[in-house]
Amino acid sequence: MASYDVLKVDGTKAGSVELSDAVFAIEPNNAVLFEAIQLQRASLRQGTHAVKNRSAVRGGGRKPWRQKGTGRARQGTIRAPQWRGGGVVFGPTPRSYAYKMPKKMRRLALKSALSFKVQENEFKIVDSFNLEAPKTKEFKTTLANLELPKKVLVVTLEDVNVELSARNIPGVQITTPEGLNVLDLTHADSVLITEEAAKKVEEVLA
Repeated sequence: MASYDVLKVDGTKAGSVELSDAVFAIEPNNAVLFEAIQLQRASLRQGTHAVKNRSAVRGGGRKPWRQKGTGRARQGTIRAPQWRGGGVVFGPTPRSYAYKMPKKMRRLALKSALSFKVQENEFKIVDSFNLEAPKTKEFKTTLANLELPKKVLVVTLEDVNVELSARNIPGVQITTPEGLNVLDLTHADSVLITEEAAKKVEEVLA
């Protein structure tokens, strides 16, 4: 168990919290981390690409000329692939690019991403936001007080005020411990997590 500083919204230290080394201080597994990123990016692909094959293109209902005696090569339809306007051979068809990883690998990838952020000093814990109402200006002030970069992943428990306050700030993304994923973690320049959310993540992954 390692001790981590807990900050207030004004940037001053509020105390400390102990979190499991098995979640936040492991040696990152780059191979599994890369595989998890590829999995998520593949799952985001729409896969709606399509072409028309010879059965889908319009026309070509009759044989263009008789089989023998013309001196020309035999043809069955003017919509065969070798004809202009004909069907496409071996073109892309609609498909899903999604695939699965074993549960242990997914957990290892998530712990690797969290540990990497901790090692790079791109991980900060705040006690709470205490927003009584949605206030974008107040939330921007909090980010400035904590000296966070533009691309920030904010991890907190379900909080409508935080979500509404941050949704119009470019580069800021809000998620919950349940929605935490490798792609969001690696894409962000810094991670800001509440103390309660950090304990929730530890509880799930430990």
